[in-house]
Amino acid sequence: MKAHTKETQAAMTPEKALQALKDGNQRFQQNKKANRDLLQQVKETKDGQYPFATVLSCIDSRVSSELIFDQGMGDIFSIRIAGNFVNQDILGSMEFACKLAGTKLVLVLGHTSCGAVKGACDHARLGNLTMLINKIEPAVYETKEPKDESLRNSKNLAFVDAVAVKNVELAIENIRGQSVVLKEMEDNGEIQIVGGMYDIADGKVHFL
Repeated sequence: MKAHTKETQAAMTPEKALQALKDGNQRFQQNKKANRDLLQQVKETKDGQYPFATVLSCIDSRVSSELIFDQGMGDIFSIRIAGNFVNQDILGSMEFACKLAGTKLVLVLGHTSCGAVKGACDHARLGNLTMLINKIEPAVYETKEPKDESLRNSKNLAFVDAVAVKNVELAIENIRGQSVVLKEMEDNGEIQIVGGMYDIADGKVHFL
């Protein structure tokens, strides 16, 4: 499988880009990786890159977008930060990726048993991590169930995962609300902005 070119990127639609990620994740789950010569792809991309998707995911060592979607060199822009939230720098990176570099899809990818989300559920405070946790805590407050305060913490993994889903949804809302560029591109059908949750137990991505 060769690296994407300007022509193959141009032929991608948002729908095809999403399907490519779904197909790649299915290959990953079945341990049937596409046949790639990564060093050859290094050579093919030395003069330019034409990714088809932009993925915002967590820094969790188990959630590498290139691996779980079975993608090669030059296929995706991968943005990683603990808790997969958006800020001004990340929005600028997404705008570059979509408007200037031509990607057709923005995927915000959360995952089960997320440590950053657990920290937000417990309202952890530690150095610079405190400011990061503060950005995830709105998802905790927006997750209404369970109401029993004794169950609204990191020991309740069902609650943690519900908060992680809400965190993805809020990130998508923030992308649309804080980036005129990306909102306009989505409204014009040039890109799609979607969410997903990666299950660390079986390797499957559930698209929201």
